[in-house]
Amino acid sequence: MGDVRIEKLADMLVNYSVEVKPGQTVLIRAGTAAEPLIKAVYKKVLEAGGFPLAMTSLPGLDEILYKFGSDEQIMHIPEPYKYVMEHYDVIIAIDASSNTKALSRVNPEKLIMAQRAQGPLMQTFLERAGRGEVKWTGTLFPTQAFAQDAEMSLSEYEDFVYSACMPDLNDPAGYWRKVSAQQQRIVDWLKGKKNVHVIGKETDLRLSIEGRSFINCACHENVPDGEIFTGPVENSAEGHVFFSYPTIYSGREVTGVHLWFEKGKVVRAEAAKNADFLLQTLDTDEGSRFLGEFAIGTNEGINRFTGQILYDEKIGGSFHVALGTSYPETGGVNESAIHWDMICDLRDGGEIWVDDELLYQNGKFVLDV
Repeated sequence: MGDVRIEKLADMLVNYSVEVKPGQTVLIRAGTAAEPLIKAVYKKVLEAGGFPLAMTSLPGLDEILYKFGSDEQIMHIPEPYKYVMEHYDVIIAIDASSNTKALSRVNPEKLIMAQRAQGPLMQTFLERAGRGEVKWTGTLFPTQAFAQDAEMSLSEYEDFVYSACMPDLNDPAGYWRKVSAQQQRIVDWLKGKKNVHVIGKETDLRLSIEGRSFINCACHENVPDGEIFTGPVENSAEGHVFFSYPTIYSGREVTGVHLWFEKGKVVRAEAAKNADFLLQTLDTDEGSRFLGEFAIGTNEGINRFTGQILYDEKIGGSFHVALGTSYPETGGVNESAIHWDMICDLRDGGEIWVDDELLYQNGKFVLDV
């Protein structure tokens, strides 16, 4: 018997997160390990009147590309993929890795080369999304690899994943509409504010949000969700941040990351593990040392680190920043081939001040907004 939660998740993705309409073109991009969810989403798209295209990838293909491909082949963008990103109405991405460490020994220069090649296309996609020309959502299908990273059995991890995505299994969309209403009060309070000051363990960061918009995230672009975010003023970050959790990018785990900012730019960076990879990635392009995102995680159901950024950046009681490209809908203008999220836990003495008012303390909002 199939897991009824897969059917419910597919329904939420198609009919709530991206709201597929009759006649829309819909890409379903996923690894083959997500086969049950791919099929369920495909069916729901058909029932909604959309035109689904399933683009699946086999485990190990990326590893083969980086091992045997020439520079030209690594940087090549296939025309069908380019067309989809530039023209399709809806994109549903499902992460389903069977080996999260498969690329950990690939030469970082090759990974950065591929990111640079993808940069212009990703910027086009983000601009389309900012204009409302394309709807997208991303989720994760529980695999043995993800469960191992989270130090759980597969059944435990499945329970964790589905409960985070659908805390109310009887009415998943209704639950997230309530979350949206709660978060909107915070977003409304932040309108017109100018300055943010974050204080935490080995962390003292100031940045400007003047003229920028906060986005209310309630299971549309990300499933699960639970965050509010914006694009800080690009040259405004001053101070330093120590990130509580390992940060993973392109299959590399970097731990003990500490960044120092001056006039918005990372001027010093340290890490206890894979520091060379951190420094190489920071030099990807002109925008990779500047912040493209500042966000507060609000999902109280995600209370532990699992090694998957889709979940970890939503940890209730945390904030995160992303180096690299901004989301245009925030008003951010930083452009880069990277978007690297890094998380800082504020549940033990952390504070967020906005225009000299205490908004957040010990992982909780303290203003009655």
